[in-house]
Amino acid sequence: MVKVYCSTVLEAPIEATWDMLRDFNGHDQWHPAIASSQIEHGHGSDQVGCVRRFRLGDGSELRERLLTLSDMETAFSYCLFDTPVPLLNYVAHVRLSPVTDGDWTFWEWESKFDTPAGQEDDLRKLVCEDIYQAGFDAIRAEMGLEVA
Repeated sequence: MVKVYCSTVLEAPIEATWDMLRDFNGHDQWHPAIASSQIEHGHGSDQVGCVRRFRLGDGSELRERLLTLSDMETAFSYCLFDTPVPLLNYVAHVRLSPVTDGDWTFWEWESKFDTPAGQEDDLRKLVCEDIYQAGFDAIRAEMGLEVA
């Protein structure tokens, strides 16, 4: 099993950051890899169990299910179950915490997944850099913050 953990600090209030990340179907508005996204069957994007179907810039389609969402804990988790990339049994967690030395946000994004033998390092790098770090940078840009 591969484990990926990435974190960052955003110079923005946790409420503003949570407003952007809480929308499980809003990632096409800020993440550079996502061309379009929709929630299936008319469910709300904050309804646990909803499924988002989204298309990447290269035309690939993926589906993810929202597993948990907590406004109190400013956290959610999701799983990936339809993907052209061999990220098997992929489950991810996003957590925000306030940085009390300033009105900032500590953002953790982590996942665990299985992958075919020999692809662990490549897929760990793909998730960490092309998904998580690209997401951190995109949220900074969307919020008008300095990109690290």
